[in-house]
Amino acid sequence: MGWHEELLVGFDLETTGTDPRQARIVTAAVTEVKSGEPVRHRSWLANPGVPIPAETTAIHGITTERAAAHGRPAAEVAAEIADALRGYWAAGVPVVVYNAPFDLTLLDEELRRYALPPLAAPGARPGPVIDPLVMDRALDKFRRGKRTLEAACAVYGVVLDGAHDAGADALAAVRVARALAVRYPEAAEADLWDLHSSQTGWYAAWAEDFADWLRRKGSADAAGVDRDWPLRAAVAS
Repeated sequence: MGWHEELLVGFDLETTGTDPRQARIVTAAVTEVKSGEPVRHRSWLANPGVPIPAETTAIHGITTERAAAHGRPAAEVAAEIADALRGYWAAGVPVVVYNAPFDLTLLDEELRRYALPPLAAPGARPGPVIDPLVMDRALDKFRRGKRTLEAACAVYGVVLDGAHDAGADALAAVRVARALAVRYPEAAEADLWDLHSSQTGWYAAWAEDFADWLRRKGSADAAGVDRDWPLRAAVAS
């Protein structure tokens, strides 16, 4: 059987913003999936310790007041999530994350913010990771249109109930990954670490193309395009 027929773990965060270096965790989900169906689910509501902008609340539905009243300390939440992910990786179980550099970098930044051990030890790489966004861009490179999770679900026939709910998004990401494996047997047959390495190269190539496009437009943002996957390098404080 290919990796898509084995245990997969979906991971997703809903946050206070779009910058993984600055945003804070609001909700999180880790969902074990076998044969496309959830078999175990864990979720967290954190008190991020900062206001949740109204435009962000409009996306995931969590207000500052609700998070402050019912959320757990952010340091505890970040530590528990990291422990869960490290445990799966130690067992050789892949974690599926749609746009992994956002979620994993944000989690790593939270750990560092609270002086907790980083997601990966110095010199080590977290994984194996499966990122359906990276795979979709590489395997169906010339398809037009958006590459959001919602768009990918529509392309690959995955039902997404409750977009921007961490649990729904984590499960949908796994199902998109499975659909990609079915459509592209070369991906399904790959060794997990070989696929991980391929995604590292695919992401770097996409990032370089994106930076080139920004440069041609005269945008100063080109210099800020990060090429690291699945986790951006820590920035010295």
